[in-house]
Amino acid sequence: MRILGVDPGLTRCGFGVVDMAGNRKAHFVDAGVAGTQAADALDARVLHIQQAMQSWLETYQPDVMAIERVFAQESVNTVIGTAHASGVVIAAAASAGVPVAWHTPSEVKAAVTGSGRADKASVGRMVTRILNLDSVPKPADAADALALAICHGWRSGVIGTGINMSTNVQTHQGSVPKSRASGGMTPAQRAWKDAEEKSRRGR
Repeated sequence: MRILGVDPGLTRCGFGVVDMAGNRKAHFVDAGVAGTQAADALDARVLHIQQAMQSWLETYQPDVMAIERVFAQESVNTVIGTAHASGVVIAAAASAGVPVAWHTPSEVKAAVTGSGRADKASVGRMVTRILNLDSVPKPADAADALALAICHGWRSGVIGTGINMSTNVQTHQGSVPKSRASGGMTPAQRAWKDAEEKSRRGR
């Protein structure tokens, strides 16, 4: 399964592509960002993000796109800008027939680090380790996009766990091998469960 992760933003929109094998082994394909200037007109900035997204879709032909769910936890201007970018990215994916999956920041952090409160540096280090890279992807938006892709791959119904794209059902079995699915949860899986429960309470 090829997954395109997107960390939406108008100033910097992160993109990350991974191939996820059936054994949940993630393989790095590419990562980068599309940036715009705050001084530019809003319509031009939104168009640039849309065109960048279309380019990534055409180049890498992902099976699914994973995007960060927008939370109003920062300044109003930041949230609005993120929402603008999210909208055009989602529309571009839908236009290309690519399914879209949403993950909260806490879910992504818990997936790759085991803690839903991990900082960006910790996420970057774990992404580097998981993908067996020589260095942490830069800028942080690219690393976050890769983390989104990894998170979705480990939870996806396509490989037997997580979000089932056909039923919209979520489970908490993220990266649990089938032989352990009925047993106790690891710290990372408990963190996933806590993050999902907090997300549902906040909806």
